[in-house]
Amino acid sequence: MRNKLLAIAAVAGALAAPIAAQAQTTITTGVAGGNAVVVGEHEGIAADQRPAFREYIVRERVPNFTISERVVVGGVLPDAGVTYYDVPQTYGATPYRYTVVNGRTILVEPRSRRIVQVVD
Repeated sequence: MRNKLLAIAAVAGALAAPIAAQAQTTITTGVAGGNAVVVGEHEGIAADQRPAFREYIVRERVPNFTISERVVVGGVLPDAGVTYYDVPQTYGATPYRYTVVNGRTILVEPRSRRIVQVVD
């Protein structure tokens, strides 16, 4: 009986560990229309990489696109009129693209064009 209880506890602990780990590695970076936009800790541009990334944007002379909407995390960019660029591997592998809109450098989920990070 004791072995059965230990086995059940071990299985339950093993199943709960990934959930607890996932809760610790994601952060909410913004809310738009009640829907949380979640970016993992290792996704996007890390805080210590942001100054170098901003310098890279200036050095590359990435054009600034202007839109009438506010640039906020969770917002969606228009279908046309904005060009997206791959994030260099130097700043971490990320599934997102970057662009400069209304003078702000942002990371965008390429399929939905949803803003996931404003790189300040």
